[in-house]
Amino acid sequence: MDAAGPSSKRVIMYRAWERRLEDVRIRDADVNKLVMNYLVTEGYAEAAEKFQIESGTEPDIDLATVFERRAVLRAVESFYLKETIEKLNRLDPMILVMNRQIDFRLQHQRMIEMIRAGEMEMALLYAVDEILPGIQNNVILFSISSCLFCLALENYVFLIDFLKEFIRTTTLFPLLGPSQRLKLVSQVNAAILTSQNHEKEPKLPILLKMLICIQNELDENAAFPLVCDLMTTELPDTACPYHLSF
Repeated sequence: MDAAGPSSKRVIMYRAWERRLEDVRIRDADVNKLVMNYLVTEGYAEAAEKFQIESGTEPDIDLATVFERRAVLRAVESFYLKETIEKLNRLDPMILVMNRQIDFRLQHQRMIEMIRAGEMEMALLYAVDEILPGIQNNVILFSISSCLFCLALENYVFLIDFLKEFIRTTTLFPLLGPSQRLKLVSQVNAAILTSQNHEKEPKLPILLKMLICIQNELDENAAFPLVCDLMTTELPDTACPYHLSF
C-alpha cells in the first residue's frame, strides 16, 4: 500500500513496488535482440555467431562485417598498429580519410609502443618521418618538433636520456598504460561502425542511462525502492520500506 512519508512524498512500499514489477512482461525475443545488439556493436563476432545459433536471433548487421571489424580491433589490442592501418584501409579506405584524428592517434600509439619497448631512437625517427608530416599545419608544434630534431642531431645521446626522464616524470607516463590502448580500440570501433551506418553505442548502456534519469526524476516526487546496484539490479532489503539515496 502507498503511504505518506515524512518528507510529504508519496511512499511506495517495497511489496507494492515488487508486485508492480512482476506485472511487467518482457518478451524473451526483446531481451535476445538487446543481447545480440550488444555483441555485434562491441565486436564480439564469435559470441554473436554462437548466440544466433542458440537463440535464433538474427543480428541487425551482417556478421561477416563484425568478424572483419573484430580482426581490426585485435590488431589494435596486440600492438600491431601498422597492421591495423592496413586492415582499416582494406575495410574502407575512407575511414582514416574522414577520421584524421583516429589516423593521428594510431600513428601516435605506434610511437608510444616503441617507447614502451625502449626503442627511443626508432620512436624519434618515426615521429619525424611519419607523424610530423601530418601536423605541418600546426606551425608552432612543427617548429618545436623541428628544433627538437636539430637538437637530436647535435646531441643524440643526451636527447634520448632526456626523453626517458621526461616521459617517466610527466603526464605522458599514463599514455604507456593499457587504458590508453583500450580507449583507442573503442575509438577505432566507433569509427568503423559509423562508416557502416551502425550505432556507435550498444542499446543496453543507453537503457541503463535512461533508468538512472527516470529514477532521479521519480525520486523527486516519490519514495520507492531504487535500483542501487546496476550490476545486479537488486532492490533494497525488505526491512527498509523505501530508499531515498542513489
